[in-house]
This record gives sequence, C-alpha cells and structure tokens, in this order.
Amino acid sequence: MTRILVVDDEPQILRALRINLVARNYDVAVAPDGSSALRLAADFHPDLVLLDLGLPDLDGIDVIHGLRGWTRVPILVLTGRYSSRDKILALDAGADDYVTKPFDVGELFARIRAVTRRAGLQEAEPARIQLGDHTIDLTAKTISGDVHLTRTEWALLEILLRNPGKLVSQRHLLVEVWGRTHIKETHYLRQYMAQLRKKLERDPSRPAHLITESGMGYRFVP
Repeated sequence: MTRILVVDDEPQILRALRINLVARNYDVAVAPDGSSALRLAADFHPDLVLLDLGLPDLDGIDVIHGLRGWTRVPILVLTGRYSSRDKILALDAGADDYVTKPFDVGELFARIRAVTRRAGLQEAEPARIQLGDHTIDLTAKTISGDVHLTRTEWALLEILLRNPGKLVSQRHLLVEVWGRTHIKETHYLRQYMAQLRKKLERDPSRPAHLITESGMGYRFVP
C-alpha cells in the first residue's frame, strides 16, 4: 500500500485529504507543521509527501531542504502562493511538482498518480525512451530516423527525459547544462528547445512532448 504523508496547517484540508486518500486505499499520515512533518517522515517512510508551503513554524521550502538531506521521496507541493518565484523556489529546492490551492480533487489525484509513477520509472532508469516517432537510446546517444543532436542539445534533452512528466525549472536546466554563471540566460533555453522541437516533434509549432510551462520551466510528456 502506498504511504502518503500530508503536511498542512489547515485542519479541514487535512481531514478532507485523509478521507479522500484512505478511500482510494492509500496509507495516510498527517502533520500540521514542518517540524512534526520532518520527524514523522523519518518514522513513517512515506512513498509521497503532500506539502503545504505556508506552515506555522517552518517555511515549506525549508521542509523540502530538510527532506532532501536524506531522502529522494517524491514531494508534491500544495500551495496558495501564486507567484512564479515561490513555485520556482520549491522546484529548485527539490519538489517534484505543485498544485495551486484551491485545487480540484480529480487533478490532485492525477498528479499523485503521475508523481508516484515517475518515481517507479526513475528507479528502472530505462535506456530507451519513445518520443513521438523517435526512439531515443540514452546509453548509446542515438535517435532513430538518423536524428543528430549537438552535445548541448543532448544534455538538455536527457535531463527532461529522465524526469518524465515532471516540471523542470529553468534555473535547474541552466545550472546543469551551462553552469551557475548562466542562471539568467533563459534565452538559451528558448533557443535550444526550439531546435529540439524541430528535430523531434511532428509539429514543432504545437509540441506534444517537449512542453513549455510559461515562466516556470519545461516538461517532457511521454
């Protein structure tokens, strides 16, 4: 049974989430603040953490950092904060995805399924990945259809492919591919993503797999 830790300081949300999760056969633990969440995570060993950013004792970003110090458990952020900056900070700290409050229950559970499914896929680390009409071999660095990528294009694409469905922030991509001195050079991403779409998407003007999340980052949709 999948174990989920829910962290939120609003009792009504905790109660509603517990009821809905248990009804779907999840094993649920709840925490009303960041300190108890970190202690409970160590004892409960959740398979997924649903984390509110606005907690009474610790900021949710600090909780993410605390968890990432010892575990790679998927973290799905629940946030009432609407600014892109807060969401980017959460993603850069190690969150896997986010849902903005008030949220639709159906969307939340779709995100839960997607995040837990990705965690399973990442454990397997598939060498070959399908992207539209192309089969990409990450080990051999080859793409069917005689498609050739530059070293930078490969670096960017591989990060996205190894995180299927996950929103990868602009900052993370820039740091990993170009280094910390280029974290403001977002035009690099636009340029290289356009090149990747021309080579890999059926219709580069309407991409189905290499998706832009405006102002946030990019997502590979299998």
